[in-house]
Amino acid sequence: MRVLLTGSSGWLGRYLAPMLAARGHLVIGLDVAPGDHTQIVGSVAERSVVDRAFADHAIEAVIHAAALHKPDIARYSRQAFVDVNVTGTLNLLECAVAARHRRFVFTSTTSLMIGHAIRDEHSESAVWLDEASGPIEPRNIYGVTKYAAEQTCRLIAEEHGLSVIALRTGRFFPEEDDTHRTLSGENMKANELLNRRLTVEDAAAAHVAALERDGLDGYQLYLASAPTPFDRADVSELRRDAAAVIARYFPEAPALYAAKGWALPDSIGRVYDSSALCRDLDFRFDSDFTAVLRALERGDSMPFAHDASYTSPAEGLFR
Repeated sequence: MRVLLTGSSGWLGRYLAPMLAARGHLVIGLDVAPGDHTQIVGSVAERSVVDRAFADHAIEAVIHAAALHKPDIARYSRQAFVDVNVTGTLNLLECAVAARHRRFVFTSTTSLMIGHAIRDEHSESAVWLDEASGPIEPRNIYGVTKYAAEQTCRLIAEEHGLSVIALRTGRFFPEEDDTHRTLSGENMKANELLNRRLTVEDAAAAHVAALERDGLDGYQLYLASAPTPFDRADVSELRRDAAAVIARYFPEAPALYAAKGWALPDSIGRVYDSSALCRDLDFRFDSDFTAVLRALERGDSMPFAHDASYTSPAEGLFR
């Protein structure tokens, strides 16, 4: 297929583009920043840019990964988030409908599911999150606009018969967390593979699986996060003593962590369940917490990317 990939110069795009090409797809990259996989430099918020992309490249399907993200809140106005995340999504959807497309994949985020109560961990038990969780009460403009974009996808799919798969991805960014500094970046990312993170390679592969999946009509929503080892019955203990739960599932983990100078989490406040994605898209994640432990045993590098100095190529390009 001739696939329009938005956000092609970004962190996900640089993995998605070659993965799509290896599967035999012709990738046309669109991004506000130049990059190795970007043929069209422009913003999805500009309807004329999107129109030209469809007209000039005979686009057959869309993977919409372009967005302003949570770290951008400190740099850009709320209007910029609305323009890029909502209007940009609508522009692409309307062009896809006009082109009589059947495949549209939208990169969403689990962040929109995290209201203040979940973030601040007010519950006595860990919160188990899947596609049916709610109510959705995003805590910032990033979450608000991504949720609005999801709902726009749902509406267009219902009104026009467009097949849309939205993937609420967990964390896969390489940089340091911008709000938590208690653990080293690698230690924190390793811990998050238990309940709220996936590798960028798995995130890209999930998008490819969504693009190529036949038989799913209308609007479909899935969480994409590395498979958690936990069960719903663990939620109370995860909140009180997560390290004990982890040691029960992975008896070797405490010693391996101690040898590395790392710390297991004392408490886990949320768990993302991606089992529906694995079932409906016949998808298998390549990396999880077990891969972390095997890397520690062998002295290998971690199965996830960590780059404290990473900066988005789009930084400073929006007003």
